[in-house]
Amino acid sequence: MNDASKIIEQIQLGDQAATGKLLPMVYQELRSLADNRMRAERNDHTLTPTALVHEAYLRLVGSKNSSDWSGKGHFFAAAAEAMRRILIDHARSKNAAKRGGDGKKLELVESWLEDTARQNDLIELDDALSRLEQQDADAANIVKLRYFVGMTNQQAAEALGCSPRKANMLWSYARSWLKTDLSGE
Repeated sequence: MNDASKIIEQIQLGDQAATGKLLPMVYQELRSLADNRMRAERNDHTLTPTALVHEAYLRLVGSKNSSDWSGKGHFFAAAAEAMRRILIDHARSKNAAKRGGDGKKLELVESWLEDTARQNDLIELDDALSRLEQQDADAANIVKLRYFVGMTNQQAAEALGCSPRKANMLWSYARSWLKTDLSGE
């Protein structure tokens, strides 16, 4: 068991002081994930990777479920979800402020999952991801980890506690499902 897993275990046992010890141990890894994710955003995005990490961490340790992590992989899965929600909230607020909240129908292009420049695309993806989560939670989780956090297939498999092959199958299924859903077919 590594040091981060030990601290997570202490948090699970109710040690409030342990939450302050966790960030320094996982900061570089979270910062790297946030940096990868923010590279896919617009150049003029107002969130920085540092701000994204700090906001995600505050949401994680401040939530009532912070003691429910079953280990480092589960913590990073929760971090992926927190980063996703922050980016979606940010995109929704920007969209509402700039465009009066009126969304437009997304026109699907072949490289859609790799192109995240448009805020409306991110909002549409979040809506579709919520629908996928109702159908297949594991497939939705792999998208959160790979797309929103920028984990590799191997990292996502470890976070989900499955084999890399299963993670790859989930990723293929999720991409196909999302493309179909977003195209309206």
